[in-house]
Amino acid sequence: MTLSTSLLAAAPLIVGLTGPAILGAVPGQHQVDRPAVEHAVEHAAARQSMVVEHEAARSDAEQRRVLGYWTPQRMAAALPIGLLDSVTDGDGLLSGLTGRGGVQAKPGVSGGRTEINVGRRHQASSRPQASTIGARWSTGGAVTRTTGRVFLTLAGADFVCSASTVTSASRDLVVTAGHCVKDGAGEWAQNWTFVPGYGRGGEQPYGQYAARRMFVSAPWSRSGDDNHDVGMVALATSGGRHVADVVGTQDIAFNTRRGGQTYGFGYPADPPYDGDQLVYCAGRLRDDPYKQTRDQGLGCAMTAGSSGGPWLSGFDPMTGRGTVTSLSSFKYSDDQHTMYGPYFGQAAKAVYATAERA
Repeated sequence: MTLSTSLLAAAPLIVGLTGPAILGAVPGQHQVDRPAVEHAVEHAAARQSMVVEHEAARSDAEQRRVLGYWTPQRMAAALPIGLLDSVTDGDGLLSGLTGRGGVQAKPGVSGGRTEINVGRRHQASSRPQASTIGARWSTGGAVTRTTGRVFLTLAGADFVCSASTVTSASRDLVVTAGHCVKDGAGEWAQNWTFVPGYGRGGEQPYGQYAARRMFVSAPWSRSGDDNHDVGMVALATSGGRHVADVVGTQDIAFNTRRGGQTYGFGYPADPPYDGDQLVYCAGRLRDDPYKQTRDQGLGCAMTAGSSGGPWLSGFDPMTGRGTVTSLSSFKYSDDQHTMYGPYFGQAAKAVYATAERA
């Protein structure tokens, strides 16, 4: 993510891709004065210019190699993505991240940096709470299957993030943070693997899925723009089965109304958490008070490792289903208890439109 305190440029607008959209909704008819085919070509070209793609493990042999890489020992030793600067020393995004941060920590207006830690482990609640800065999710439901841990290699070091399956034409798509896929303007992640429903002691009830293709928006790829910290990954099948057919999916939406009640999920691995349990935060969203991004904040004390975990609007705690409208991205170093997530607007919609059919 971008670590400067300068104001960020406004997100680009893609002509023809306007208005709120939830996957599965029937689009309204448009008044056109040119053939629909011509409009489709224009829209596809606009989307393509906004999306940067990377080919990951395409062949069966390469997918087997990636899955074989993640031995139980490597998984246990992988570090939360917020610790990148502790083990890498390049000149790109990786070298600029703060230390033991709550996801990626960036300086607040004071310019100071602090370690983002919470005093004690938050205990599970017997029933879902409408407002919490962090509790173990113990209610079950779809979210326990659709959310999972991500294991990846960047700059020669192994890391963990979080991600969620989302509805797609391919039945293979997950959404996560851009910094869990590509180091801003730097390199792409390697050995990228998704483990849905990850459990204590490394339990993998639904198997592992290697990445086939990765997608981020052009602003993220060019400069690690916080407004566009979104990545989408098309997975290979496991045992011949698509991930959506095994664990189900959450809906995903774009250009939704700002604010409102949201539940955020992830696998925080920095103390006081250990990455073995699904944790959630819940509350109402608010705009970035520093005005450095268009992101929205959620009261949340989750730590590193929760990066990329889904934020679900319209969430039903009884079924564990909702609509992904953002994800865990960063914290300001002088505000340990607010997580920020990118607004899913036109750029995120363009990434999805390309990735869901990959």
